Amino acid sequence: MSDDVVTIHTDGGCTPNPGPGGWGAVLRQGEHVLELCGGEPGETTNNRMELTAPIMALEALKRPVVVHLYTDSTYVRNGITTWVTGWARNGWKTSGKQPVKNVDLWQRLLAACEAHQVEWFWVKGHAGVPDNELADELATRGMAEAMSSAAGGAR
Repeated sequence: MSDDVVTIHTDGGCTPNPGPGGWGAVLRQGEHVLELCGGEPGETTNNRMELTAPIMALEALKRPVVVHLYTDSTYVRNGITTWVTGWARNGWKTSGKQPVKNVDLWQRLLAACEAHQVEWFWVKGHAGVPDNELADELATRGMAEAMSSAAGGAR
């Protein structure tokens, strides 16, 4: 792997869906590793968390780089590589003329991609890919920390 490439694995989810959620990301460049996680203690969705993970990872990058971004979400990969161009062209409406769900996050993800050369990959979830498994653990941690903080603030 080239030191010029940042490899990112992301994951997100909710328990239940919708419900509290978390996201996680593992960024690797050469010997450097950065783990990120966060969450929403209130009502969110799996798709929102799956979108938040690559946004936060890309926004954490300090300079333009080549990125290989791995997600286990076909929604995210298909959305960013195929659907988003048509949505933007159609005023953020689907082919069925309905408003695009999570438009705020799709627009933020597009903006986060602009500074970088991002290549998107789909990876099967829970299939033993080490950084995908770690991203899943980070998403779980992010959700737990968000719920714990929310509970602590409600005392």
